[in-house]
Amino acid sequence: MLSNIRVVLVGTSHPGNIGSTARAMKTMGLSTLYLAEPKVEPDGHSIALAAGASDILKHAITVGSVEEAIADCSLVIATSARSRTLDWPMLEPREAGEKLVGSALNGPVAIVFGRENNGLTNEELQRCDYHVAIPANPEYTSLNLAQAVQIICYEARVAHLAQVQSTTEVGAVEGDESEQDYPSSKERENFFEHLENTLFSTNFIVKNHPGQVMTKLRRLFSRTRIERQEMNILRGILTSVDKVVAKNETKDK
Repeated sequence: MLSNIRVVLVGTSHPGNIGSTARAMKTMGLSTLYLAEPKVEPDGHSIALAAGASDILKHAITVGSVEEAIADCSLVIATSARSRTLDWPMLEPREAGEKLVGSALNGPVAIVFGRENNGLTNEELQRCDYHVAIPANPEYTSLNLAQAVQIICYEARVAHLAQVQSTTEVGAVEGDESEQDYPSSKERENFFEHLENTLFSTNFIVKNHPGQVMTKLRRLFSRTRIERQEMNILRGILTSVDKVVAKNETKDK
């Protein structure tokens, strides 16, 4: 199950950080590493710092964007400092570990780590269901990349061990996350694109002055975390609106 938890590094600029990340992952039993838009490729320095976890480096998957890295994931959590400008559903590291493990029972999930110098962009952050902030010393919050990966991977392992213990004792996995069918990241993006286009067609959003409507709607749906069936219903509603709009446009002509 831990192999379904995908660690995604975005725009990594130091090969040593890739190696140290592989080591942090392997000590906690995680094995799936994605490199999105890396500035460098794993090299000899990476292998040295991996300290026996070079198999993770060997099988790491390089992709051109965050979107590619998380496209098939039903849950995506981004590491981020708490932000006043982007008020997103936040998790503590322990909560993040529990959600990752619960959802990983049904397929791939991802924990996304940003660039060493400036983290993730707002657009990348908005593609994630939750953000997780590590409650470091406020007077010195300087965690390096591998340390942050180690903390989240540790929490995932703790949650996994608790899940195994629960399964052993009661004979079944308990928890809401494992019982729901959630859309993938790609399906969610298709929904948001459909929603935005429909709101444009009804003039609810003005293209030249879109404001923050879509950002707030993304935040709303991230907070509620709708299931696949619910999203399909919403897509059906949007399609019915699209048909009415197209019919009225035809009449006007």
